[in-house]
Amino acid sequence: MDQNPYRRKSSPIRATTGGSQSELLPMKFLSSGTMKLTRTFTTCLILFSVLLAFSMIFHHHPSDPNRTMGFAEARVLDGRNFSNVTTIDSNDSDKLLGGLLATGFDEHSCLSRYQSSLYRKPSPYKPSPYLLSKLRSYETLHKRCGPGTEPYKKALNQLDQEHIDDDSNGECKYVVWVSFSGLGNRILSLASVFLYALLTDRVLLVDRGKDMDDLFCEPFPEMSWLLPLDFTMTDQFDKLNQESPRCYGYMLKNQVVNTENTLSHLYLHLVHDYGDEDKMFFCQEDQDFIKKVPWLIVKTDNYFVPSLWLIPGFDDELNKLFPEKETVFHHLGRYLFHPRNQVWGLVTRYYEAYLSNADEKIGIQVRVFDVGAGPFQHVMDQISACTRKEKLLPEVDTTLVEERSHKVRGFKHKAVLVTSLSSGYSENLKSMYWEYPTSTGEIIGVHQPSQEGYQQTEKKMHNGKALAEMYLLSMTDSLVTSAWSTFGYVAQGLGGLKPWILYKPENRTAPDPACVRAMSMEPCFHAPPFYDCKAKTGIDTGKLVPHVTHCEDMSWGLKVV
Repeated sequence: MDQNPYRRKSSPIRATTGGSQSELLPMKFLSSGTMKLTRTFTTCLILFSVLLAFSMIFHHHPSDPNRTMGFAEARVLDGRNFSNVTTIDSNDSDKLLGGLLATGFDEHSCLSRYQSSLYRKPSPYKPSPYLLSKLRSYETLHKRCGPGTEPYKKALNQLDQEHIDDDSNGECKYVVWVSFSGLGNRILSLASVFLYALLTDRVLLVDRGKDMDDLFCEPFPEMSWLLPLDFTMTDQFDKLNQESPRCYGYMLKNQVVNTENTLSHLYLHLVHDYGDEDKMFFCQEDQDFIKKVPWLIVKTDNYFVPSLWLIPGFDDELNKLFPEKETVFHHLGRYLFHPRNQVWGLVTRYYEAYLSNADEKIGIQVRVFDVGAGPFQHVMDQISACTRKEKLLPEVDTTLVEERSHKVRGFKHKAVLVTSLSSGYSENLKSMYWEYPTSTGEIIGVHQPSQEGYQQTEKKMHNGKALAEMYLLSMTDSLVTSAWSTFGYVAQGLGGLKPWILYKPENRTAPDPACVRAMSMEPCFHAPPFYDCKAKTGIDTGKLVPHVTHCEDMSWGLKVV
């Protein structure tokens, strides 16, 4: 029997007083006040039910892994659907890249730090336990000695001194990276200087230049890696060159190095135009002198990691840090370089709009060194020859348009991401695959995020787009890059990809073969020294050890394999 008095108005109710039961009273004898109270209670019950329903719909459960990562909030704010992105538990090692990344950051302030793993397949290359321990130790050192700390202030006071006593040499030593050259060169050179800091127990400080603090999040917990704005030598960075009095190469050339005195600081000129004396940096005997100096100022546009492997004092440590030798930039690049939220928004919005639903993603990075406006036909011919020969993209069928048009459903969809300063190469590919069906029945979509026309190194938004495109290329399944391009090197290293490298054309003629598969995902050192430090004579440094050899795209360059 239904006991609800609000549904059956004729049913009696029991009136109770003091816990005893009274006679059954008919509904008509209820007072008007009681009826008003009943209606009020009914209304409240209905409102409570509605509010409860809404709260169940919109409430984020605390155990939701997306909530923990800050990813659900980004989804709501951006109004985007991450339909093809795999979610992971906050404790999953993929989120921390196998332990590479430290915990304890405000995830909302730098979404890319822990979201980048959602856009790539898990890397088959795992960081060694020794590397992880070294990074955690470095983070402790950076926190103890970073800008504003007492050791930093003490070391800063020594900077203007000519010489310092060994007894006064502080507990912290520093290496300052000077922002110089294009974005790809800066990323690779900064990774090189950081590795040198790891090997020599120095604190890395980064010159912010025009845009470093706008492009990248802080990589180290609780302490900035950026050089303070009031650093006394900041205004002199642009003037540093091979003729600077504290340039180590200049001092060697002019025989003014006194090994009995400890200098307060040294400038190391490791730019591509450096001389023979500057290259002595890569000799063990010179490292023994340099390691005593508390402040090193480094200006370079090179990925000089391969030559660090050839310094006897470093090779054992490097072998422990990187048992898989070709993973140096793969691990250090993913540890250091996290795009700021504005740049990360460029990456994720484009990925979701054009790449997320593809069965396969192909990246093509085009860098042309020829003078004049593109696109160039010989470069287009080279791209087509490489992608077809290596089965990256299918042929088109110009004869069976009507016969194949009804069979396209169910075939693989390939998304082709083209990055280039010119729009011509992507437009040619797009037209070809729009006008004709493929011989395999695959559906090809061609996309290009930007067409800047020419390199604009000093513009923040230009560099923001460039960084976003490097990341997008690193999210592809297969990659084609251009010879000599640091842009391509960054993408392949971040993505853990061994690309097909387009040979540099000569005399505006497409090379044959058009491309070659990279031996490793490591970048190329474009300007290595060719010098035997012990014999003090020239030598082919690409033949000293099996794991350092010449590059595929630059015969005199060096790379780790």
